Amino acid sequence: MDAIILQILNGLDKGGAYALIALGLTLIFGTLGVVNFAHGALFMLGAFVAVSVREVLTISTKVKDESVTFFEAFKEIPYLELWLGDTGRAIIDWSVPISILIAIPIMLVIGLVMERGLIRHFYRRAHADQILVTFGLAIVIQEIIKAIYGANPIPQPAPEMFEGTANIGALLGLGDNIVYPKWRLVYLGFAAIIIAAVFAFLQFTTFGMVVRAGMADRQTVQLLGINITKRFSIVFGLAAVVAGLAGLMYTPILSPNYHMGMDFLVLSFVVVVVGGMGSLPGAVAAGFLLGILQSFASMNEIKQIIPGIDQVIIYLVAMIVLLVRPRGLMGRKGVMED
Repeated sequence: MDAIILQILNGLDKGGAYALIALGLTLIFGTLGVVNFAHGALFMLGAFVAVSVREVLTISTKVKDESVTFFEAFKEIPYLELWLGDTGRAIIDWSVPISILIAIPIMLVIGLVMERGLIRHFYRRAHADQILVTFGLAIVIQEIIKAIYGANPIPQPAPEMFEGTANIGALLGLGDNIVYPKWRLVYLGFAAIIIAAVFAFLQFTTFGMVVRAGMADRQTVQLLGINITKRFSIVFGLAAVVAGLAGLMYTPILSPNYHMGMDFLVLSFVVVVVGGMGSLPGAVAAGFLLGILQSFASMNEIKQIIPGIDQVIIYLVAMIVLLVRPRGLMGRKGVMED
């Protein structure tokens, strides 16, 4: 029972990342009809915003180490710690959550520039053309990050308060044998908040209602005198923000590297297809479902019976779903037709 609960938590954690990326992919496809293979690069860029913020916050200077009395010794101390003392140390410790404030405007601008500068020229092109150009853009971004930050992963620590594990078993009244990393629980809660915020934005705001109407019938909305194209561009920017925040908050779990976006993109695109192209609820549901299935498939007991099943389980499920229901779990009929 303990192992089952842990695997479910692992699946929900990983599924949260899949769902956030898939949510952005689906928003872009549902509004602009673009299959954006550069979306994983936005996930990666968000992670490297966290890296950059921490590097700025930890700019240091050499200070004489008074604890060494036999000879002169110096140690590196961040300027923030020198200037602000305990407050400076706390700011550095909380660099990942603080990065959210920096990442939101940066990712919004990156998304808008990407959409206005490149993506808009491919609205009426075939999906194959869209995939090729956005995949090429993802490779370019990936190589730029590699040139700037190097090829090695860059660890990003979670705030000290969230290091270590939490006793989930005691919380659920199941004993003391179920412990789980605190930051992974934070990420799961963060993913749930972002997903809820996106759905609330689309469901309860005037802007969101117009966007949903445009997704259903773009021409009618335009005939009403509403500039739906401008609103869809903003949605692209918001999707970039969602992907960026997903990557940023994932950095204490997986150290940022230049190819992390591509690793998550392929799996997240499969999630979108399984959930149904254009279906936001389908993307979220499929993300968590496939995350849980992948988690259980990674158990040693399962891999001993079916070696390598953890590497193919998502694709196997996708194949079965598409054979039984070609438009995905919650997809609309004919949504991929040009």
